Amino acid sequence: MRFSPSAWASAALLPLAASAASLRQITENIGPNPTNVGFFIYVPDVLPANPAILVNPHWCHGTADAAYRGSQYATLASKHGFIVIYPDSPHNADDCWDVSSKETLTHNGGGDSLGIVSMVKWTLAKYNGDASRVFVTGVSSGAMMTQVLLGSYPDIFAAGSAFAGVPFGCFAPAGNNTARYAYWNDDCAKGRIKKTAAEWTALVKAAYPGYEGWRPKLQLFHGTKDEVLDYVNHEEAIKLWTGVSGLSQTPVTTTANTPLSGWTKTTYGSTGWVEAFSAAGVPHDIRVQENTVLEFFKLNYTADYFKWGQGGPTGPKCKRGFRPRRV
Repeated sequence: MRFSPSAWASAALLPLAASAASLRQITENIGPNPTNVGFFIYVPDVLPANPAILVNPHWCHGTADAAYRGSQYATLASKHGFIVIYPDSPHNADDCWDVSSKETLTHNGGGDSLGIVSMVKWTLAKYNGDASRVFVTGVSSGAMMTQVLLGSYPDIFAAGSAFAGVPFGCFAPAGNNTARYAYWNDDCAKGRIKKTAAEWTALVKAAYPGYEGWRPKLQLFHGTKDEVLDYVNHEEAIKLWTGVSGLSQTPVTTTANTPLSGWTKTTYGSTGWVEAFSAAGVPHDIRVQENTVLEFFKLNYTADYFKWGQGGPTGPKCKRGFRPRRV
């Protein structure tokens, strides 16, 4: 089953705030893009010297234009001075993302994830962007891609925020998943795939063999009545990302009715490295919370930015053996 949420589709018809800046398609060579992911970008009229970058992959049956019009990220980018990349799925059958193939689930292995990373690198070079402030957020299939990018490219992304997605690698088919692009895994969607934190962690670490560097932080949102991607996937994602971060699955804090009534926020680790929002009674058509996302990324700050390599799951210092990465 594929899903195109009605609220996201209707939001795509809403006008954006007036601005000379607009969504543009980039057609020049951007580097490795093996599945030919479409590249659309929003660059505000006024930028700081070294702008941050936000990647916003769309949902199944969505488009880059629908993602652009279906949220306030472009308007907020103009307000706060960051660039938004809107990738466009090349998989025309359902416009979902490849979150299943060995290629996309491997660092520099290929698939959609490599094409998106090439967009990030092109944008950093073109606009003198801040390579330490690259973020990703998405809904549904876009949330799946968010987790794929954090797992396959921890050296590129500082943080992510995923709304109604599934854990990294959950959609991979059993057995050989080479070239199994945009495969729909019904077992994962229905919450039948469960692993221990150690098993999920091993899956993520296998995506980038030998990598011992800094890992990004993550926000997770999921409705308890999700009829497309079962709520079990939220619980499994918490296990995965707390495991990768070396944290307990027991929340450090629990806060009711935030950011909306009936939503419960839990944080993991003394620094809140993993945040999880459980939306009681909410189906797959979950409401995106742009301001909560920007606060987590500190994209709405004018100083004291959050950056790649800054802090960690349990304190301000990176773990021993850390080495800065290069983009």
